[in-house]
Amino acid sequence: MLKWFSNSHTSASGDNLLVHHLPRFFKELPDPDESVSYLYGWLAGYFAADGCVAADGTVILNSARRENLEFVRMVTTRLGIATYGITTQSRVGLGKEHSDLHRVHFVNDDLTESFFLLDEHRRRFAEATKKYARRGWVVQAVEETDRVEEVYCAEVEDGHAFTLEDNILTGNCFGCSEGGNVITFLMKIDGLTFGEAVERLADKVGVQLRREEGDVREERPKGPPRRRLVEAHKVAQEYYADQLATPDALVARQFLGGRGFDQAAAEHFGIGFAPRDGDALKTHLRQKGFSAEEMTVGGLIGPSGYDRFRGRLLWPIRDASGDTIGFGARRIFDDDRIDAKYLNTSETPIYKKSQVLYGIDLARRDIGRSSQAVIVEGYTDVMACHLSGVTTAVATCGTAFGDDHSRVLRRFLNDHQVTHGEIIFTFDGDAAGQKAALRAFGGDQNFVSQTYVAVEPGGLDPCDLRIQQGDAAVRELVARRVPLYRFVLTNVVREFDLDRADGRIAAVREAAKLVLSSRDNSVAQSSFARDISELTGVDPNEVLVEVRRVVARHRNGDRGAVAEPPTNRSAVPSLHDPRFAIERETLQLVIQHPMTIGRSTGDIGPNDFVHPTYRAVWELVAAAGGPGAGAGDPSWANRLRDAATDPAASSVISALAVEPLKKEPDAAYVAEHVFRLLELTAARRIAAIKSKLQRTNPVEHAEEFNKMFGELAALEAHRRALRDRLAGSAT
Repeated sequence: MLKWFSNSHTSASGDNLLVHHLPRFFKELPDPDESVSYLYGWLAGYFAADGCVAADGTVILNSARRENLEFVRMVTTRLGIATYGITTQSRVGLGKEHSDLHRVHFVNDDLTESFFLLDEHRRRFAEATKKYARRGWVVQAVEETDRVEEVYCAEVEDGHAFTLEDNILTGNCFGCSEGGNVITFLMKIDGLTFGEAVERLADKVGVQLRREEGDVREERPKGPPRRRLVEAHKVAQEYYADQLATPDALVARQFLGGRGFDQAAAEHFGIGFAPRDGDALKTHLRQKGFSAEEMTVGGLIGPSGYDRFRGRLLWPIRDASGDTIGFGARRIFDDDRIDAKYLNTSETPIYKKSQVLYGIDLARRDIGRSSQAVIVEGYTDVMACHLSGVTTAVATCGTAFGDDHSRVLRRFLNDHQVTHGEIIFTFDGDAAGQKAALRAFGGDQNFVSQTYVAVEPGGLDPCDLRIQQGDAAVRELVARRVPLYRFVLTNVVREFDLDRADGRIAAVREAAKLVLSSRDNSVAQSSFARDISELTGVDPNEVLVEVRRVVARHRNGDRGAVAEPPTNRSAVPSLHDPRFAIERETLQLVIQHPMTIGRSTGDIGPNDFVHPTYRAVWELVAAAGGPGAGAGDPSWANRLRDAATDPAASSVISALAVEPLKKEPDAAYVAEHVFRLLELTAARRIAAIKSKLQRTNPVEHAEEFNKMFGELAALEAHRRALRDRLAGSAT
């Protein structure tokens, strides 16, 4: 903490360590619109300071200020953590006035052990029976009554309610308009389509569905019913899990152990081992009553009649409801005839890889509660995240994250117009990771939720990060997320040499194109321009002009209505551009009055001239011995012109030799031009260093950052000195 807040200090009070002079925001309530991760961390810290876990597992937060607990209830509602009402107890002290202590109880099922920062809190939560946890009740019976009353909605704070008539909710909530029936409830809670919800309910109660033909005859699904394919996969998963404990699976167990996964982790994720025998699973399933067609159609048996997965470590791939619908298999033996590192189930009636996310069965509830989803790249990364406390992690199965995956996640995120959800992608920092980030950014418009990216500086994926640095490092990786567009923007800009003016201009033009991938580029234009300006050091107004030009061209397609009008502009700026007035007038003095200006030009060099032609003229002057060499020489201008090999430089020398000066060149006039020219150079160097400072991480590159900061301070002092000399010469 002291690393980030250098004005703070500590002192000891018994066994307690006190931190003083922390920033004001440490004592203030957070903004309710902060990210869910920030609010969750704030709530955990608040609970560690003023909460307690009773011996029976009751989780209680205390406060002397009721309004603080009201704020807590608002935060927990957003985080998907249920609470009971606020209760108040009056405290009586000897010789003191009565004071009230307020408390709120949390619903235990909505909390995890990682929420508790204190070891004693965590131990009590894990060991107690938690008898007050009431989530997961199932309605067993509904009795007819004459009662009509209101049932208040948990999502609306101001008392809106449903109407309960004869124990049946009628209509929608008066506040949030939520309503529906058992089918819509299942669709929302499990993220199912209507047809999937109906099939799920039918399977649960043993009702056989029949599809009726309408006016348009549709081909009925052929092959085994979905229920049989799912059942076959369930039996296969249990069989594979049992095989992981056999002597033949030693290499598989060693692989898991080497990645930090013990037996409990393997059981939690249902990991198994496929025997090397070609028909071991086939024989087992036949004994369980499954036909060859069911095994083949489900992808458990290959076209040759042998087990599809042999001698591999297996992860069961499940749908949102927890049904196993496929497997992901990793190569662990060197003599495996299939070279592919991972082998996944082929497309089947129940497994569509473009619509499947590994870990969604474990993550879906926490995704809904926290409005956050973390997208990682592999099965072991999902495991590492969940075991580290990031229980919203999922991964694609052998394919890139696409539009169908987006639709799956949106169902669980409740991704709509008023959400504050987060989609966090984790990528490697290499070229492949940057390419994946660009691809993900291209699909950014699929979400209303904000998209972020989390990249470990050392290039470690979550699994390796957990092995090397522990669970906390994985949680910190996710907490350090940055906006996805900012990550992509930084990588695009990084490809250019920002220490050169032309490099900065090229970077602006390339980066401006990214606004077209924004979900609302009309709103994003200004923010993109600010960020591009910050990364490149180019004036934000100039950047905004380029961004708007890109958007205008895109909107007009190939019509060319807003294409830039054809011009005959040269690559070299005009010599009469006002930006170069000081350069031109200084060279007038050098050519027409070399003796007057001679001594004062000792600090001037080629870099003080931005225009390439004016720079070329100065280099001719320097090659001839400097302005002093022209003192008393009536052919000074001709001598410079004859030495020029560039026609542009020769021409401008002729012009400068006869152009009238604004006034008679006295000492003040000369000083004004010399000091102003040097000050402009200092200003350009200051702007360049400020731009580079903005692009430099002060923690990761502390030495470089401090060196530039010192150079910046020296340049600022130099510029002030020039201004003082300029002011002095004017008086």
